[in-house]
Amino acid sequence: MRNWLVLLCPCVLGAALHLWHLWLRSPPPPRAAGPGAAGQSALFPQWKFSHYDVVVGVLSARNNHELRNVIRNTWLKHLLQHPTLSQRVLVKFIIGARGCEVPVEDREDPYSCRLLNITNPVLNQEIEAFSFPEDASSSILSEDRVVSVSFRVLYPIVITSLGVFYDASDVGFQRNITVKLYQAEQEEALFIARFSPPSCGIQVNKLWYKPVEQFILPEAGEGALPHEFMEGVEGVAGGFIYTVQEGDALLRSLHSRPQRLSDHMRNLRVEDALLQEESSVYDDIVFVDVVDTYRNVPAKLLDFYRWTVETTSFSLLLKTDDDCYIDLEAVFNRIAQKNLDGPNFWWGNFRLNWAVDRTGKWQELEYPSPAYPAFACGSGYVISKDIVDWLAGNSGRLKTYQGEDVSMGIWMAAIGPKRHQDSLWLCEKTCETGMLSSPQYSPQELSRLWELKELCGDPCQCEAKV
Repeated sequence: MRNWLVLLCPCVLGAALHLWHLWLRSPPPPRAAGPGAAGQSALFPQWKFSHYDVVVGVLSARNNHELRNVIRNTWLKHLLQHPTLSQRVLVKFIIGARGCEVPVEDREDPYSCRLLNITNPVLNQEIEAFSFPEDASSSILSEDRVVSVSFRVLYPIVITSLGVFYDASDVGFQRNITVKLYQAEQEEALFIARFSPPSCGIQVNKLWYKPVEQFILPEAGEGALPHEFMEGVEGVAGGFIYTVQEGDALLRSLHSRPQRLSDHMRNLRVEDALLQEESSVYDDIVFVDVVDTYRNVPAKLLDFYRWTVETTSFSLLLKTDDDCYIDLEAVFNRIAQKNLDGPNFWWGNFRLNWAVDRTGKWQELEYPSPAYPAFACGSGYVISKDIVDWLAGNSGRLKTYQGEDVSMGIWMAAIGPKRHQDSLWLCEKTCETGMLSSPQYSPQELSRLWELKELCGDPCQCEAKV
């Protein structure tokens, strides 16, 4: 009966300076190096260089070589060739020094580095997902108590029966009870089982079950999970019985895991070598001591803040992503127009009262409130040096959440910076004349935007000139 643990996971709701001379290299540290003092001193050399008006940090994944090269050939190239801005701006790509040692196929989800820890799965038979302690008192199953259950699915399963926690062994059901299976964040139940005094279903231990139309719950991934039981208006929630979907495929995957791990480790070594070469050639990468996964992006950002404070002198910091269009000249013009040079300010396009997602890529299980504090959308924002100093100084104590932008909003709620709202930091993949940034482009799309920008000064259209 305990074999369900292998498939279900219970959960509670609830830059070194960028020189255009090859003075400094910052290759990824050896894989064996840990986060100790020696490793940290290698990542963050303790000397200062020239002062910059703006440091630009570009969050980038280890394997996004093509996006980085497009940036080097578009807005970054334009910056380096600019007669004045080239001396005023420092641009660094932020990359995790270590890749995840778990192949994507063997992770709980594609956003973390947690091993999908399934061993000895029970196949070709029905499994009771939740059992009740044999010595449990019947009083805790009284009609005055509501019992609810939530869970994540780590491998596809087929629900065959819904159950209810109810001690009806002696006197039977005293009232009607409804059990509903909900998809998280959805209002409509997927299916329902109703229990009543004349129709109790089949008892297994202290749970009573009724068959339902077989329904496949997919593995954890963006959108569909977790699934949960919620109390209905008439009664209590309960458990379910399931079978493993495509058990033979699961066994094949488990048997091929050792070879997959060996191949993956070899690929990581190749990736390390390619990144070291890229860093030596371009000298525009900061490797932070973080495993490079989506869930670790907030930690990457905090480490970069520390890097900037410990290695450079600057007034403002601009954060963006490697799939974003950025117009640095427009940013500088805007700074002059708005006199954005004081302390304790945050300039961006802010999302207000943004609902917390409990499922998918942006699943948030740590922040308890239903909405996040104000945060700037990720195509770009600018913060003042004193805020960077505060973030760097408190990086060891700041809790990270599901994404770097919402994490930033939660951190900033503690100090209350002056927010400068500007809709020209675009939040969606859209092109607007005069925009400072726009997100979520492919390498080819970024190249095309910049081609139009250089051709006629407008990345969105060139009319008869094209």
